[in-house]
Amino acid sequence: MKRVAIYVRVSTASKTKQGDAVTFVQNLEVQEQPLRDLITQRGWSLHQVYSDRASGARERRPGLDALMKDARRGQFDAVVVWRFDRFARSVKQLVSALEEFRALGIDFVSHQEAVDTSTPMGKAMFTVIAAMAELERSIIQERVISGLDHAQRNGTRSGRPVGRPRVVIDGDAVIRLRRIERLPWPAIARRLHSSSGSVRRAYEAALARHNPCQKPSTEAL
Repeated sequence: MKRVAIYVRVSTASKTKQGDAVTFVQNLEVQEQPLRDLITQRGWSLHQVYSDRASGARERRPGLDALMKDARRGQFDAVVVWRFDRFARSVKQLVSALEEFRALGIDFVSHQEAVDTSTPMGKAMFTVIAAMAELERSIIQERVISGLDHAQRNGTRSGRPVGRPRVVIDGDAVIRLRRIERLPWPAIARRLHSSSGSVRRAYEAALARHNPCQKPSTEAL
């Protein structure tokens, strides 16, 4: 007689006010009973019910961890779940678990998706899921490689400019504001939407450009 483990999970222990569909997945018993009935109909033997009250996004789930540990010990021959998303938080995790179950000789049954890896149709469905996961990995890898190439061309890891974009200050405008309008450095900086230090450096660079042989002015110091 096939020994079967049931796994059920709800996100929280409380019911919601969004209708019967949401309340359904918040109740462990409502998930568990149809799975018990399925086991009875197939003439299987219930080994144990593993459960969690936690978000599927959590890395560690005690019930699921215990199930995987017992699976590696050969405690049961099949795992029955209510739905894929009750068991795994991503396609990657689902395929990883199914591949481990297959290596251990453990069948996997999802009630709502009507997937049973002990049947030819279930094996075919697993192949499709695994192929989709491999496609996802390939797409991610391709994006990473493309991103690295772009980063190398731009000289940064992410491909984005390092720090704030450089503000281009018109040195001639600084000279005009400083020498003709006689504005102080803070006023020039506000006018050009920059800092006093930046406009002073632009001023010195503009003077050097117009008079290459002239020594830097002490006015900006």
